[in-house]
Amino acid sequence: MSRVHRDRMKNKKGAGISFQRKIQLLFAVLVNGYAAGFARGKIFTGKSKAVCVPVLNCYSCPGALGACPIGSLQAVLGGVNSHFPFYVLGLMMLFGVVLGRLVCGLLCPFGLVQDLLHKIPSPKLKVPKKLDRPARYVKYGILLVFVVGLPLFAATDTGVRPPYFCKYICPAGTLGGGIPLLLMNPSLQKLAGALFQWKALVLLVIVAASVLISRPFCRYLCPLGAFYALFNRFSFYQMRLDKGLCIDCKACERACPMAVAVTADIGSGECIRCGKCRSVCPTGAIGSGFSCGVKGSGKPCGK
Repeated sequence: MSRVHRDRMKNKKGAGISFQRKIQLLFAVLVNGYAAGFARGKIFTGKSKAVCVPVLNCYSCPGALGACPIGSLQAVLGGVNSHFPFYVLGLMMLFGVVLGRLVCGLLCPFGLVQDLLHKIPSPKLKVPKKLDRPARYVKYGILLVFVVGLPLFAATDTGVRPPYFCKYICPAGTLGGGIPLLLMNPSLQKLAGALFQWKALVLLVIVAASVLISRPFCRYLCPLGAFYALFNRFSFYQMRLDKGLCIDCKACERACPMAVAVTADIGSGECIRCGKCRSVCPTGAIGSGFSCGVKGSGKPCGK
């Protein structure tokens, strides 16, 4: 065992809660910090609610202090007089260009939920590549159809198209908004019907899948992850692999929660920049950071 690997193992044993987990928890509290909303069963309506956060964060969540970019995008596209969503799309592109899918790996509260569920002791499943690879494209279909296509083109009597993804699919909205509001408002419980039952079923399936498979929603269904994936290869924040230091032990690929072929394509759109590959690399061949976009140094950055 190399000295670098021994040092990494020693640091890991004494680290307690990882840096990634601390940031995930901090950001979850930051974007859902309206505690009075949970206590009163009411949605926060302050001025910050007009500001888009970079992650899925349901507007209906009692604690939400900001707006979900996917929900906001659908609201603009589905309005009576549809306008081009300059503000929302511009912010989403900014987050994508600067961070890429680091947003998914470090900031997303629903990503944190999946990570914690996967820690539950149980047999774990490895999805066969012949199923996994085509299934990864489903999230792009959801982005095009449910987030953009239907809110933009589906006809309704009122002229206002509903936010189809939020209404029929989003498990983060059910978990953070629907369930808390129903629990705290008996009057709403009488109104819950087939639609809520469907959304609860979707959430239940994803929760069960998260115990068995690492981050199934991020892999296959999340339209925001699909959007950020488009920026992964040229975002300012990058992962780099030093081929000269790599011993091809594949420890990085075994640790990757997104089943990315790290040694072959560390810049993949599926990489959420969580840093798990870097933390288990015995030779320190993997680096990450905002300086990683500069090639030719011969050394991995951000160790």
